[in-house]
Amino acid sequence: MKSRSMLTTVIIVVVVLIAAGVLLAMRKSDNTKNQNSSNMSSMDMSKDQSSTTPSTSSNQNTVTIKDFAFNPGNITVKVGTKVTWTNEDSITHTVTADNPSADAPASDNIGKGESYSFTFNKAGTYTYHCTQHPYMKGKVVVTE
Repeated sequence: MKSRSMLTTVIIVVVVLIAAGVLLAMRKSDNTKNQNSSNMSSMDMSKDQSSTTPSTSSNQNTVTIKDFAFNPGNITVKVGTKVTWTNEDSITHTVTADNPSADAPASDNIGKGESYSFTFNKAGTYTYHCTQHPYMKGKVVVTE
């Protein structure tokens, strides 16, 4: 009888240790994801600051999707401009307006090497994200 209760105690201790290990691994994984997300946000913010003033370059209406980021993160265009997003990542992404409307972009999945274009016909600020990777964010400011 004594060996049976000892065996039960050992089993309980092993189960508790395994559960603690799994929880620790999950927490570490979440921290890594949060850190990666923070790093991506920091990268996006530095991109945002560098691209807040409109330029007259011909690339103004092109956004590259690479390394899980929109580059540039912010662009400014005139009403009637067609903006094209091109996916250079090996997995699919989307360009999805934070506030969906007929005046805002809403792509299907964009595969590697594929592009999506949207013409902005109304002035305003259009923030967007990737539905599969919500930490990926961008903004198009449309002026008259």
